[in-house]
Amino acid sequence: MWQQLLSEIQQGNIKSLARTISLVENEYDRYFDLLGQLPDTGTKIIGITGPPGAGKSTLTDALIYEIVSRKQKVGVLCVDPSSPFNLGALLGDRIRMSEWYNHPDVFIRSLATRGSLGGLHPMILEIADIMKAAPFDFIIIETVGVGQSEVEIAGLADATVVVVVPEAGDEVQTMKAGLMEIADIFVVNKSDRPDADIFVKNLRSILGPDEHAPIPVVKTIASTREGVPELYEKIVVQLDRVAHSERKYYLLAERAYQLIQQYRMSGISKKELRKDIESQQTLNLYQFIQPYIKF
Repeated sequence: MWQQLLSEIQQGNIKSLARTISLVENEYDRYFDLLGQLPDTGTKIIGITGPPGAGKSTLTDALIYEIVSRKQKVGVLCVDPSSPFNLGALLGDRIRMSEWYNHPDVFIRSLATRGSLGGLHPMILEIADIMKAAPFDFIIIETVGVGQSEVEIAGLADATVVVVVPEAGDEVQTMKAGLMEIADIFVVNKSDRPDADIFVKNLRSILGPDEHAPIPVVKTIASTREGVPELYEKIVVQLDRVAHSERKYYLLAERAYQLIQQYRMSGISKKELRKDIESQQTLNLYQFIQPYIKF
């Protein structure tokens, strides 16, 4: 079954891609067999992140237009907040990107964070790699807006775009501890608002000079697609830079670490841990966890 699905995905069968993502997302029997067969296609991942209300979804929609207008194909993963009841995606970005719903060169999938604090889906690495097996030119991952805990995207994306708005003002100083460090490109969206130019100037002064390559700051108005062609060009330059730099190995090591961490923790249930703890008369927590860890 897995071999047939993989073959169909490589041929561009969207239904097979959607089905495979669902099977892997729900850890269907022997799904790891498929992951071990995935080819290294080299398809690059663009990460779109930033605080809530910055216009990430609108910018993603505009970026899709820019890619499609150049006769290229794009797969999009939109990570939304989870419903507290069924852990499903709460917002559903596909509704906000309805223009591309049936477009042959665009595939959009909404995913839920399922309680993950990093703004991503717990199996985002596996799903992204499945997407990379399909004939897409780019993959865009739009993360949920959760602020400074959203830095996980830096270990996944080949180019991380951080979206902010002019109203951020003094908040940029606060962001310096989180989002500031992960940005390959800054986008000041809604740049038609008052004081946008002052904000851009202050942002560039905070970023400071970089002797290798300064972090680009691009002004956009995503709702009218203004500035998005320039953003596309900056992204392409960054993707080419990553392909010929040591960061490529940093990204691979980061992804490997996250996968090892995830699979080593598989099978460990908080519910079961609580039952075991409740059955103890006295408890030294360090002795209790020894069977679960290796030194």
